[in-house]
Amino acid sequence: MKKNWLIFLLSISCLEAYAQNTSNVRFNSLGFVPQQMKEATIIKKCDSFVVKDAATHEMVFAGKTRGPIFQQDVNQEAWIADFSAFTNRGNYYIELPDGEKSTVFPVNENVYHEPFETVMRGFYLWRCGTDVHGKHNGEIFSHAACHLDDGYDDYLGNKGFKRDGTGGWHDAGDYGKYVVNAGITLGILFMAWEHFQPDIEKISLDIPDTAPKLPDYLKELKWETDWILKMQYPDGSGRVSHKLTRVEFAPFIMPEEDKEKRYFTEWSSAATADFVAITAMAARIFAPFDKAFSEKCLKAARLSYQYLKAHPENKPFVQGDFKTGGYQTSDEDDRLWAAAEMWQTTGEEEFLKDFEKRASKMNCRIDEDWDWGNVSNLGMFTYSLCERKGKNKNVEQTIRQNIIAVAQKIVNNAQKDIYRRPLKRYYWGCNGTVARQTINLFVADCLNSDKVYKETASDAVAHLFGRNYYNRSYVTGIGINPPMHPHDRRSGADKNRAPWPGYLVGGGHTATDWVDEQNDYARNEIAINWQAPLVFALGWMLK
Repeated sequence: MKKNWLIFLLSISCLEAYAQNTSNVRFNSLGFVPQQMKEATIIKKCDSFVVKDAATHEMVFAGKTRGPIFQQDVNQEAWIADFSAFTNRGNYYIELPDGEKSTVFPVNENVYHEPFETVMRGFYLWRCGTDVHGKHNGEIFSHAACHLDDGYDDYLGNKGFKRDGTGGWHDAGDYGKYVVNAGITLGILFMAWEHFQPDIEKISLDIPDTAPKLPDYLKELKWETDWILKMQYPDGSGRVSHKLTRVEFAPFIMPEEDKEKRYFTEWSSAATADFVAITAMAARIFAPFDKAFSEKCLKAARLSYQYLKAHPENKPFVQGDFKTGGYQTSDEDDRLWAAAEMWQTTGEEEFLKDFEKRASKMNCRIDEDWDWGNVSNLGMFTYSLCERKGKNKNVEQTIRQNIIAVAQKIVNNAQKDIYRRPLKRYYWGCNGTVARQTINLFVADCLNSDKVYKETASDAVAHLFGRNYYNRSYVTGIGINPPMHPHDRRSGADKNRAPWPGYLVGGGHTATDWVDEQNDYARNEIAINWQAPLVFALGWMLK
């Protein structure tokens, strides 16, 4: 499989200059699983197409296109080529009647294995507090141990006092560590494990054995969870610091060169509630492998939950001296998610009643467009998929109906888009939301099995890997003409030609304004909360 994948990457590299928004044939550059839906968007008048074998150039499939379809936001007319009926394994390209050829693509059962490994290994390469070392396409990506003085308690009233806050992942293109963003990230990654474990376990991530009892995937999640546990106040109250960063962002230097003092900040109720949710999830997920660690996580979750229960008011985080990421958000959705995960883990009625009261207050709303600032979907999904007894039937039924209705809206949006993009809006980090919508689709499929949900999720993945206005992958180091200049301090500071691999960039603020420029953090940054749903989407595609 690796040999075929290398051939595929080389074929893309050779055609890179041709592919820079000049090809009129746009599709998932990762390739296709044999029985998967297979479509391409053609941006020129074209009534027919053929698929040819890349080695022999023999025609293996012929088809008619659908179109023209005009789309205003990209100001393009398109024809859709559907070759889903073609299931033969091999390497192929599409040819148009005028002789124009697409890039080469594979058809086999393993097309998502290498991308999943690379994208998930991106979290290892984000590790803080240790040296990292990885190889991709012949280049070495590494840095020395960093931020070993994390962190200081000056903003908790203990000026000059240092305690252990090492570990975790750098948050994005910067080197800060933020509990709220870690919350949605770990929540999605834990959810992927719960639903795709048999497929994920088959893939080696080639990472250090930092947790010998655990599969590779959980080794990586434990690295972040270990850090999260350190963010709980040392006074035993259960409060959780909002973040651990320096006062201002570091310049474009390697992480081990960032020697500026870094601080635990004051707590927030949203961060504390997210802490409860992810440590409750960790307790049940790590239980089969490490009982002592599982118990440690649940004890921490209970402590913080009890603090929140005794202090029901929203406690916002105020930046004050800090100019690093704010991640400021109210806590209603975070508290709901915390209650859902505590119930799923313990089965205790207190948490069920808490969740159902909060869900009812929100009218059991399911969001189509969501991110770290609104994590109520995660709580609703956990509740709806939980098989424990005792649910309020009205609440359960309403949530179920809303999940399916929103998933159908996502399907409809994708089917109306010439590139099958399921999200109508564009904004900072919208590529992460495109990936995140696959979670809505997955849960709907669990509740109301329909192949259209996974087909739409496949379309979302295709969009991120080349079926888009730019005819480019949005993920560094993977797919057709990927980003070369992400807003990422490691990529900007090291001596490598290529950026650090496997990272999803944020995307444009309109359908046509994305630029691959390092300084454009609003369009070209990377971030853990965008990365996690891409792992989820690719994990679903493994099945």
